[in-house]
Amino acid sequence: MNQPVQKNTLYVGGLAEEVDEKILHAAFVPFGEVKDVKTPLDQATQKHRSFGFVTFLEREDAAAAMDNMDGAELFGRVLTVNYAFPEKIKGGEQGWAAQPVWADADTWFERQQQEEEMKRLQTEQNAAMKEAERLHREKVAAEKNGETDEADPMAVAEAQVIQ
Repeated sequence: MNQPVQKNTLYVGGLAEEVDEKILHAAFVPFGEVKDVKTPLDQATQKHRSFGFVTFLEREDAAAAMDNMDGAELFGRVLTVNYAFPEKIKGGEQGWAAQPVWADADTWFERQQQEEEMKRLQTEQNAAMKEAERLHREKVAAEKNGETDEADPMAVAEAQVIQ
């Protein structure tokens, strides 16, 4: 599973129940300016789920925090600190995507129009090729029978498509 990591957002696992977003912020602010701290809540208990995310403004600060805080102890619990993966949202090629389905609605419509235009052009091209092949077969048959027509089959086919 080769997913891109967010190099300025860290996953912090192994949080004690007492740790909230303010405490997590205070633990990581020595390494650089913290942009955001999130501790997702369990819907049933309304308590955090023993992990959180810390986002730094600078990648270097996130790297320093990860190097120093991975394996460190906070409120009696050993922390696991890694780069965070993008949030997974239903949709996309493998059932998950990093964006909501509606994020590319404008470009989707443009792609649909382009695909329809390509299909139309391919249909026209195939029809022209079939007509040229038919005319060529007629010319070859006429030559075998001793009849010669000076008209070029490709020129006739192009003239018919243009009309």
